[in-house]
Formats: sequence, structure tokens, C-alpha cells
Amino acid sequence: MTAHRKPQIALTSKAAPFVIRAERAGDVATREALLDACFGENRHGRTCQRLRDGRAPAAGLALSAMREGKLVGTVRLWHVSAGGRPALVLGPLAVDPACRELGIGAALMHQALAAARARGHHAVILLGDAPYYARFGFTTEKTAGLSLPGPFERDRLLAIEFTDGALDGAAGMIVPTGAALPKRRSVRAPEAHAA
Repeated sequence: MTAHRKPQIALTSKAAPFVIRAERAGDVATREALLDACFGENRHGRTCQRLRDGRAPAAGLALSAMREGKLVGTVRLWHVSAGGRPALVLGPLAVDPACRELGIGAALMHQALAAARARGHHAVILLGDAPYYARFGFTTEKTAGLSLPGPFERDRLLAIEFTDGALDGAAGMIVPTGAALPKRRSVRAPEAHAA
């Protein structure tokens, strides 16, 4: 009996390998610049941002994709209540435009979903392009009764269940439930003394 072999794909310099790891404190400035480049500086006014403002991402569910020592992708998940049902909201997912054809976005999605499932979460919700996210198992099947705190397109509110029935009957507003970030202390500049 002959074993079937997968075809070998030669790596070109464009297809340099990437690594996905837990987000680190040193990633913050680069991540924010990447998000601005991908979504524009007005991204802070988007509806889903209201679920993240002032909150920490879910433990172990903030990931960075690194390529040649540079952050080229990011994804984070956040605790929410989906009409009274505990869930996570995924987003934003962003990949450096120069690296979009390398499978980084799909790899981030697969790893984020696997990590969420392994940590015992039951469902993930996102606002995104249905044809793209369908390949990961997201549908509108369980989101018809849910709403977001701001304008959104109904056909872009998607969910995946890891536990059958986790979102059965979920209706109402999706609201943040994650840990609040510590308030930043304002630092006042020393007053100049008159001479």
C-alpha cells in the first residue's frame, strides 16, 4: 500500500514564515498603528469598539502574528453578555496589507477559536463579512434576536457555538462584561515658578 504524500510547497521570500504568539505589552504601539492602517483612525467610533472601550481582552485571547521580527497581524476576543448569554466578541482581526496573501488572517482565526474553545468558552460573536467568516463556521443563525449598541448591518452579525445551544434564544443587547482596565492616572506637569 502506498501512502499519499502532500505536495511540498517551496517557500519564497514573500512567503517567509510567521509565528503566532500571545500579545505582549511591547506590541501595543505597533498593534495600534496596524489597526489605524487597516481600519482608519476613525475606527474608535465604530459600533463594536463600544464593547471594547475600557475593557481588557479575555485572558489568553489576545494574539499577535510576527514575521521577521515585526508584528504583522492581531486578533483579540472580549467577554460579553449576548442577551444574557455569556459569549466572546472577536475583533478586530487585522493583517498588515503587505502580508495579506500569506494566510495570516486565517491562521489567527483558527488559533483564536481553538484557544477560546480550549479555555471553555461556549460561543463567539463578531461583526464582519459573512462569506469570509463562513469558512470558520460563523453564521447568522443565532444572532437574529441580538443587537449592538450602535448602528450595524444585520447580515454581518455572526456567531459560532462551541457548545450546542449556547446561544439558543439569545435576544437583546450585546453588552461588555470583561474586566475593566485600570483608570490611567493623569500626570500634571510641574508648575513653572515665577522668577
